[in-house]
This record gives sequence, structure tokens and C-alpha cells, in this order.
Amino acid sequence: MTDLLELMLDASIAAARVINDVYSRPFEVIEKSDGSPVTQADAAAEAVILRMLAPTGIPVLAEESAAAGRIPVLGDRFFVVDPLDGTKEFVKRNGEFTVNIALVDHGAPTLGVVLAPATGECFAGSKAGAFACRIVDGRAEERVAIHVDCGAPMRVVASRSHGHRALASLIDALKVESDVSVGSSLKFCLLARGDAQLYPRFTPTSEWDTAAGQAVLEGAGGVVITLDEQPLRYGKAANGFINPFFVAASSPDLARKAAMQMRDVADLQLPD
Repeated sequence: MTDLLELMLDASIAAARVINDVYSRPFEVIEKSDGSPVTQADAAAEAVILRMLAPTGIPVLAEESAAAGRIPVLGDRFFVVDPLDGTKEFVKRNGEFTVNIALVDHGAPTLGVVLAPATGECFAGSKAGAFACRIVDGRAEERVAIHVDCGAPMRVVASRSHGHRALASLIDALKVESDVSVGSSLKFCLLARGDAQLYPRFTPTSEWDTAAGQAVLEGAGGVVITLDEQPLRYGKAANGFINPFFVAASSPDLARKAAMQMRDVADLQLPD
């Protein structure tokens, strides 16, 4: 497992190098069939990751390949890759985009790497724990163990001013003191590092958006559950690998409380 995690780190670093090359110059933005943006960085980074993971023989569920209809037989063990999570942030040039690589075993993400190419900030998680590090000269340096913080005051990873009415109701019900907004899978990593305790999701995501972040958060002691209080699972080919609404939290108890409140207010999911 350690060797696989190091390979995932190396692949994310190589992808980040390609992404930063595109980020440093003018680039074209294309609209996909679902209305989301894509750039040449997405495809180039995915190609690098697929090439580096190929020697393992483990199938790879990757966003751009899936969009093109190239989905391998996954089986019980497979990688999940989002080569550029937060393309909207990439286009805005705000730095809040990531490379996501996860390993899924029997539906559960067991290894994960989330790397922010613009800053060099990186997070990794496994069943043995989680750590944050910085990418220096192409290497993951300054590795520091991270763990969730279940203490007060409670912070939510969401925007109070730009969220849904359902989110505002949840924040009030759980007596959340403050919120912090960040793009892409960095939301999970803020919880893993103890900067926030709750990340409720009332809008659709795909498996490649969440698998790596979930592995990092769970490695740091957190949990990710659906609104029926079951672990968020992977390999949902029948519904196009779309996730149900979920809550990520610093503890099982907080996750259950939030899921209960989210069930009560889920019918308010339309924006203000």
C-alpha cells in the first residue's frame, strides 16, 4: 500500500507539472456537453497519470476518459482520477484546483492524494493515517501528520452568502459559528487538517470529485456518509458514477446529526 501511495504522489506531481505549464500561458476553454468547462490541461494531465499508473495493471476510472465513453471493467479494486478538479477555478486563475487520485477497494476509497498545482500544497491519506506536505523540486517534502479537530467553535466548509436555503437552515440548526469557502477537493482537506468540521453537499458530484478527498479525510479520522447515514461508496456505474447528496464531518456523531438535518431540509435545495 505504501508503494502504491508513493506512485500516486509521483503521478500527481507529474500531472501538476503539466497543468502548471498550461496555467502559465493563454489557454482555450471548451464547454463540454454537460456545460462544464474543460481545457487542454485536463486531457494532458490525465494522459500523464494514466501512463504512470498503467504498470500496476489496476483499472482506472478517469473523468475525461469516462466523458469520452472509455470506461474499463473496474472490478473490486480500481483507481479513480480527476486530473483537474476545479476547472472553473483554473479558468478563474484563483489557484483553488487540484489533482485527485484515489484507490478504491470494494467500494471504499482506501488511498488518496489531493495536490494543488498552483501552490504545491498536497494531502495524502490511507487507512494508516493522513499527512500534509509541500511539493519542492518535484518531491513531496515537509510531511506532517494531520488529524481532524472535533472541538468548538464549529466551522462549515461552504458559503453562507452564496449557498442554498437548505444550507442556511442546516447552519442555523447545528449552531455553526463560521464558514470558510474553498474550491475543489480542498474542502475535504480543510476538514482533515482541522480547519473546519463540516462539509454538507446538497448538489451533485461525480465519484472522481470526491474519492481522493474522502480517503484523505477518513485517513485523518473523519467520515463521509450519505443522507441515509451509509458510507459514500464507489463504482456506481449504473447511475453514471454520480454521488447522492452527502455530508463530510470530523466525527461520526456530527455526520449523523448533519445527515438528519439535511434530510429535513433537502426539499429546500433550490437556490434563493
